[in-house]
Amino acid sequence: MSTRDAFIAVNRFGLGPRPGELDRAAADPKGWLKRQIGPAAAAPPAEFAGLPGGAERMGDLLRARRDRGDPGVQKLIRQSFRETYMKEASARLSVQVTSAAPFRERLVAFWSNHFTVSVQRPPLFGTAGAFEREAIRPYVTGRFSDMLLAVARHPAMLVYLDNGQSFGPDSLAGMRQHRGLNENLAREMLELHTLGVDGGYTQADVREFAKILTGWTVTPPRFPDAGQFQFFPQIHEPGPKTLLGAVYREGGAMEAETAFQALTRHPATARHIATMLARHFIADTPPQATVERLAHVFRDTDGNLGAVSHALLEQPEAWENPLAKVKTPNEFVVAALRATDFTPQAGDEGHGKMMINAVRGLGQAPFNAPSPAGWPDTAADWISPESVLRRADWAMALAARMAPDHDPERLFAATIGPVAAQGTAKAVARAPSRADAMGLVLASAEFQRR
Repeated sequence: MSTRDAFIAVNRFGLGPRPGELDRAAADPKGWLKRQIGPAAAAPPAEFAGLPGGAERMGDLLRARRDRGDPGVQKLIRQSFRETYMKEASARLSVQVTSAAPFRERLVAFWSNHFTVSVQRPPLFGTAGAFEREAIRPYVTGRFSDMLLAVARHPAMLVYLDNGQSFGPDSLAGMRQHRGLNENLAREMLELHTLGVDGGYTQADVREFAKILTGWTVTPPRFPDAGQFQFFPQIHEPGPKTLLGAVYREGGAMEAETAFQALTRHPATARHIATMLARHFIADTPPQATVERLAHVFRDTDGNLGAVSHALLEQPEAWENPLAKVKTPNEFVVAALRATDFTPQAGDEGHGKMMINAVRGLGQAPFNAPSPAGWPDTAADWISPESVLRRADWAMALAARMAPDHDPERLFAATIGPVAAQGTAKAVARAPSRADAMGLVLASAEFQRR
């Protein structure tokens, strides 16, 4: 494969090259990527050591809500959750900037966005990062059904989509408290996470699935294990339910687990997941032939995401246009920091704040997607005259900071050299200063794309 293919490997499938990475990938771009999703690369990054678990933080939140009459407790929990958020966001960005397995990190980011929980809802400030670490990261090369179940049982998702507020109308607690269904989790699981909006389900299916999911909630604060996933039969809707033509007889918590297995194996889920992957890795309008091939692998392997990721690397369309996709703000900042050999120091709050403020300033604050649909994944959503100007200003500021220790020609060759237009090369070569030359590389149209 060519140097152009190495550029695609380190940018489209990776997160942008650190110094020397383009050369390391050039000999065997596909092999370089495949090694990153093998068992040897699966260990949790050291940056996450010591961060609190999602259930632990959710328990803290629930106890604080119970004690809401004490303003001191409320202030303490708000401060504590914001500190947790900053540590989680900083650790996540640090891993992306320094990782020697950037393909795996891109897959983590893709699936975390697919199963979005967002700090747009303040209760998630303490748990959004833990959700990604616990429900997404361990499963990116495992089975989709395992990830789906981990997501649905995680306290962050249950609170984000209000399933604790969903009572079976005919359940003991529902009748006693005159409470009814909340359909949020059921609807998003069908529309966003499995079948897709055109997956053939109806509003009646949403309602039946919401009944199946009743009882899936978190342990309340009066118990020692507050914040953990818990199934409460007293709020579960009794009796049979019909979802997508299949009858689910009364089975307590197992009803939902059985339904998730069926959703994983539904042809619409394979097609939806394949479309999302092809859109993220290949083109804003994904090639239909690619979608069909990926969906076929998903179906044939019973949702084996490792097999699907390997199949993605074998798609000829994935290697055809090195500049097909626009980098999101997070991807752009991470790529620029990788290119300039930025190495965040563990525990350095200044470095963490710098990275967080950079992506926030460009419009994509960590764990802050605007809706359960996650961050958008097409150029039209990210590129406008204003956003291009903000990116250029940030690139020039970073270049001014890094210029004394970098050679612009080497930066050019190690990043956009294989795909740079002649005009870009001339502009960099004729720049009046080292900082200006570096800034032109980082702000170039070629660096903005992957």
